[in-house]
Amino acid sequence: MQCVRVWSSLSRAAHPAAYRAAYRAAWTRTQSHAAAARLDLSGIYPPIATPFTAKEDVDYQKLEENLHRYAKIPFKGLVVQGSNGEYPYLTEEERVEVVRTVRRSLPTGKLLMAGSGCESTGATVRLTEKMAAAGADAVLVVTPCFYKGKMDSRALIHHFSKVADSSPVPVVLYSVPANTGLELPLDAVLQLSQHPNILGIKDSGGDITRIGLIVHKTKTQDFQVLAGSAGFLMAAYCVGAVGGVCALANVLGRELCELERLCVSGRWEEARVLQQRFIEPNAAVTRKLGVPALKQAMEWFGFHGGACRSPLQPLTEAETQQLRQDFSSNGWL
Repeated sequence: MQCVRVWSSLSRAAHPAAYRAAYRAAWTRTQSHAAAARLDLSGIYPPIATPFTAKEDVDYQKLEENLHRYAKIPFKGLVVQGSNGEYPYLTEEERVEVVRTVRRSLPTGKLLMAGSGCESTGATVRLTEKMAAAGADAVLVVTPCFYKGKMDSRALIHHFSKVADSSPVPVVLYSVPANTGLELPLDAVLQLSQHPNILGIKDSGGDITRIGLIVHKTKTQDFQVLAGSAGFLMAAYCVGAVGGVCALANVLGRELCELERLCVSGRWEEARVLQQRFIEPNAAVTRKLGVPALKQAMEWFGFHGGACRSPLQPLTEAETQQLRQDFSSNGWL
């Protein structure tokens, strides 16, 4: 045990301050690794949007009102400060305060997964610690991508390992090539799956053969795979995923939880019918029209979406009509 090694490697009498600091750090890592081994991620999570005021400040009142509505839906938990939360446009202080706000409102038993990814390893380590202190049960760490040409397996394994080594809470890898232009390589995922404080991966790439292979190759590890989109949720369940982090759950959360229930209970024909109705609206609020479309759809379904933070722009009239068509033609509006 790490804590035992600390006892033997430091003189408590000679270096009391150093001893206490090292012991606390080792104890935190040990506790985090134990949590990673028992935290069950299975279920549906909306990656919640961040409401803004007319002056583009975070609107915490509207955020809390959304949270009260989400509390009535059988989600496993919430993902906060993911891509749909517009985290690249928030300051570090705002990112942490949003997590703190969600923690205060989240019902007991619901998991809070907080996005803590930054471009540098050091910044990610520091923000991860702040997210844990703000109440996150786990952190979702996106691949650094600005220098994507140098983000090979060696660099990414080093990055995620350093973050997981020091994180007070379990780490979930996040591969979202549509936004980063970079897919977390399979060999890196397999090596990182062996880290005791890396719990799983949210894979938003949509390659079902890759998802199935990750599940297959990590079956001896306690490693959990989450689908990163409602568009391939049923297919991901078919190959062994345990749940999904789905933008569309911000709008059709109860219905996506129903799809989860059908898949888990093996009612595949009913699941297929429901899955097909999600494909077009999901594509509209993700790869086609993005976060502005998600926020517009939230308004139609009684949530606070509102405007995005600049430079993201509102939908055009033609885009709004197309969005409505994608929902209405599938029986959602």
